[in-house]
Amino acid sequence: MKAECKRFKREFGTLAAMTKLYCRAFHRSETRPCAECGDFLGYARLRIEHCPFGDEKPACNDCPVHCYKPERREEARTIMRYAGPKMLTHHPLMTVLHFWDKYRSAGRVARWRQAREARRARE
Repeated sequence: MKAECKRFKREFGTLAAMTKLYCRAFHRSETRPCAECGDFLGYARLRIEHCPFGDEKPACNDCPVHCYKPERREEARTIMRYAGPKMLTHHPLMTVLHFWDKYRSAGRVARWRQAREARRARE
């Protein structure tokens, strides 16, 4: 995926904001995420950048291909479970755009699965 993609920037920005909220609460980091959270963000950026769906990328939890390692996926879940409800008060626009992207990605996943089934039927 191209780093210039608006959706990529928005998705990573949302994840970074959630991680910052989580890190501030659990690791007492005020200005920047701690080393552990910074490492997670670096990993997440690489995974998002190398998504095989490119510009048609669905929301990660709706994606049929899981790019994250299981332990990193659980780390993302933990961060999102904590920070998700707080995002509406801290970053309301990001929250609305995140839900909009998730809503739009449901159709993309359905089309991708339909195309995959059609390919399998031809083989």
